[in-house]
Amino acid sequence: MADANDRFFTAIIERGDDAYVALCPELDIASQGDTVESARGNLIEAVELFLETAHPSEVRRRLHSEVYVTRLDISVG
Repeated sequence: MADANDRFFTAIIERGDDAYVALCPELDIASQGDTVESARGNLIEAVELFLETAHPSEVRRRLHSEVYVTRLDISVG
């Protein structure tokens, strides 16, 4: 259950050549893993480490507060 200090971020995970790549677009932080679950877990760890160690001004500078993920329906050909 979320508490008052929890923040919610987006994780975009895609299959790369040799691993899954995970991106948090709000902070422009990426990580990877051998599985979707490990990529997600590694991204959580990277975001938590950034938030724990970065200066508040760096967090504010990098934080994109409005991120939208949607699917595009495009006709090709």
